[in-house]
Amino acid sequence: MFDPATTALLRAVFDEVCEDVSRYETEARTHVASSILEAATDGDSSPEKLKQVGREALHDAPTMWR
Repeated sequence: MFDPATTALLRAVFDEVCEDVSRYETEARTHVASSILEAATDGDSSPEKLKQVGREALHDAPTMWR
């Protein structure tokens, strides 16, 4: 699906966006990952754009603490 460089970029963006999200908040983390992957699939490859997409998804993500 993605080449190794793009996969590494996506992983780095996800890790940065979710650095303060508990690993147990799987719904929120899944929502962020899905949004980042969707943006990349649609052609967004800029790290800053992918981070923005991830942050927006995190803001809207379902969480057990709301």
